[in-house]
Amino acid sequence: MKFGLFSLVANHPDPVTGETPTQHERLRRVVDEAVFAEELGFDAYGVGERHGEPFLSSAPPVILAAIAERTERVRLLTTLTVISVLDPIRVAEDYATLDQLSGGRLELMIGKGNDPRHFPLFGLEEERQWEYQAEKFALLRRLFLEEGVTWDGEFRTPLTDVTTQPRPFHARPRIWHGSASSTESTELAAKFGDPLFTANGFHPKKKYADLIDHYRRRWIDHGHDPADALVGSGAGGLYVAKTSQAALDGYRPYFEALMKTPAYRHNKSEFTTLEDKIANGSALVGSPEQVIDKIGDYHASFGHEVQAVSVDGLTSDEARDVLELFASDVIPIVREELPSRVWENQ
Repeated sequence: MKFGLFSLVANHPDPVTGETPTQHERLRRVVDEAVFAEELGFDAYGVGERHGEPFLSSAPPVILAAIAERTERVRLLTTLTVISVLDPIRVAEDYATLDQLSGGRLELMIGKGNDPRHFPLFGLEEERQWEYQAEKFALLRRLFLEEGVTWDGEFRTPLTDVTTQPRPFHARPRIWHGSASSTESTELAAKFGDPLFTANGFHPKKKYADLIDHYRRRWIDHGHDPADALVGSGAGGLYVAKTSQAALDGYRPYFEALMKTPAYRHNKSEFTTLEDKIANGSALVGSPEQVIDKIGDYHASFGHEVQAVSVDGLTSDEARDVLELFASDVIPIVREELPSRVWENQ
């Protein structure tokens, strides 16, 4: 198993003190956190894309470029790039530049996004979000993989013999497809033979397992070797402590604050208590042994080879303590028990 640390760069008030970091402090913390993740042995750091409060992640390529300058090994992921509202040419140019600057460490993850505010902000119709995603991804893929692209679609003017610059560092960069709620994304990933990343955040395991199963079925239907299908997974929170009770006590104020956010309401999570979320959802909250068992249980259903976690919402000190314990007492055990083909040269 490979491990990634992801952030949406939310800038919430601390649920205990009520204090909110300045935007400068929050953005610098993301860069520092990525450096720390590399020091701890994480394989990847990911920055998601959101437009509007409380998120400060409207420009992931800028944040990831700052991270690239201070790191040497860790993979740089977009978690995810909201291709449905963006210009594929601009995306290809921005991220190929980042890929070159980082020495080929970029891996895009694309999707329609999980925030309905994006579409009116960019002058687009929310009801056509899946059409935007499918067409814009198809163009982005060609721009990344081909030179001299000629294109005619519904949502932009035609292109004739276009080669975006710079080119990606590697000839065939990996592009993941983020999936949270619909088979539209799993179908797109299967059609193009690309890996799938399940959000696995707000709902019981079966919902996400069904989407992964659809991806694997459609992968075969599209003529791909089933052995080549690749899956990554997120988690609905991380808080590792020496004992399960310490983890519950530590994470509870953050969970209660999360329940009050628009994102929690928008996603209509079934979990109304922390105990329910831990027992029936993907939250990695508990002792190291409990977290190891939880990852293994989800792997039995998902067959995933990358496990992502996030410490968004925790204070800087708590995040460091949680990540240190996760890196020392969880990651080595899971790595040994669950092999992964991803990033084998790291």
